[in-house]
Amino acid sequence: MSAAPPLPSYLQNRPKLAAWYRASRPRVFTASYVPMGVAAAAALQNRVFELIPFLLATLGVMLLQTAANLINEYVDFQRGAEDLKQAGQSMVIKNNLLTPREVLIGAIASVIGGCLIGLYLLTQSGPLLWGIGIGGVLVAITYTAGPFPLAYNGLGELAAGIFMGPMIVLGAYYVMAKTVYADLVWISIPVALMVAAILHANNIRDVDADRSVNKRTLVVLMGMRFARAEYAFLVIGTYVSLTILVLVGLIPPGALIALLTLPDAVQLVKTIYTETNTAKLHQAQGLTARLHGRFGLFMVVGWLGWLFIKVLL
Repeated sequence: MSAAPPLPSYLQNRPKLAAWYRASRPRVFTASYVPMGVAAAAALQNRVFELIPFLLATLGVMLLQTAANLINEYVDFQRGAEDLKQAGQSMVIKNNLLTPREVLIGAIASVIGGCLIGLYLLTQSGPLLWGIGIGGVLVAITYTAGPFPLAYNGLGELAAGIFMGPMIVLGAYYVMAKTVYADLVWISIPVALMVAAILHANNIRDVDADRSVNKRTLVVLMGMRFARAEYAFLVIGTYVSLTILVLVGLIPPGALIALLTLPDAVQLVKTIYTETNTAKLHQAQGLTARLHGRFGLFMVVGWLGWLFIKVLL
């Protein structure tokens, strides 16, 4: 049996909607709205925040993330990567909740929706968005599809960290300010590390199933000892990088309230180092996504709170 997160009450008696909800993997949408929040905080600090472009960019990013999730669902099923899985993000095809064709159509529709929003924002901003937008679409599609799928060749964490970190922060800031600056890359590093940790926790959980279909994740390639050390590096590195960025003045000190989530991070690292049970590791993957969301929320709220205090003073 697959472990699945509980459904919202309004979906309890709507099986088809519930299936699409599971397929979209909403608990990992933190990967979209956390970097968007960082971009918003930077834009507010520099007095270039624009609400409508920000909201449209957020929707576009979420559509591309949904597309990546659906493509991953479809391709993994077609390649047999889900046959041995006992827990997963959704496994709606394996559990006969949606057909492969429905998932594929949903993926295509999500890509088209994200591209249409991107094209509109392109007309309102400038040419830099071409590169960022095309890169985002390519990552969404090639994460598990194509002749060289990133997730099947040890590049999943790197691709997710770059796209769901610096690329989103740069793109979101650009559609509001029509320009970017180099420090945006640095301030996105904590977000990039933590989102990579979500993917890495997923790969630690699925190592046996992935190995059986020659899905060469870093866990499969490097072994569990390396994988655990990498998870610790990604999670603890998130807090270290935030502290450094505050010390050098790239992020306001208020963002340090995100350190309140450090005890949860330490507990998750302990879990990854000690657990081998698939269900427990599935919980750890979900808790990593939740930690990413809480860390990002605290970071952004602390950042904005510091800006508000400066205005008052």
